Amino acid sequence: MNFKKFLIIIFILNINYNVAYSIQPDVFVQSTVNRASQILSENLTKNEKINRLKTIAKETVDIKAVGYYSLGPARKNLNENQKQKYSELFEEYFLKSFSSRLAEYTNPEIQVNGKEVLNKNYTIVNSVLIATSERPEVKIDWRIYTKNSENPLIRDLIIEGLSLARTQKEEFASILNSNDKDINVLFDILEKFSNN
Repeated sequence: MNFKKFLIIIFILNINYNVAYSIQPDVFVQSTVNRASQILSENLTKNEKINRLKTIAKETVDIKAVGYYSLGPARKNLNENQKQKYSELFEEYFLKSFSSRLAEYTNPEIQVNGKEVLNKNYTIVNSVLIATSERPEVKIDWRIYTKNSENPLIRDLIIEGLSLARTQKEEFASILNSNDKDINVLFDILEKFSNN
């Protein structure tokens, strides 16, 4: 058994059976991208790929935390019903956006090069999307939430220095600021995106 297969098996055991041991953030990232690459290289329809990628995202991304971060200070003004509705809408929006974009790739190869422990809660994992004849190399840093060492979660991707979470936060802030901070306008936009 080669090392890459060994890492994938460790990762799957950790997700499915909650084996009580810590998984290193760089191993977690490499295992996650290997799973995604395997799906993208299989002979599946786009919808099948999207559904499988959504499953990976639900297991590996802290979608609720990303959603609250993206909403910024506006989340403090929401009541419990609005928070619940926002979390549900954001998850649908995030999963569709993430999976439909990724499904366009054919077997992307991502190589993990190192990690930087920021504190006990966060580690940055450094990687590159390997260049092909159709695209240049792309630097991708993963912000991994490690408070629970048995279940690390992705909280942000920084692509060539640009934080996707921060970009999302700025986009939502712009929508709210242009509409008298009416949260229902944002709800409608998220719902329409998910239903199209």
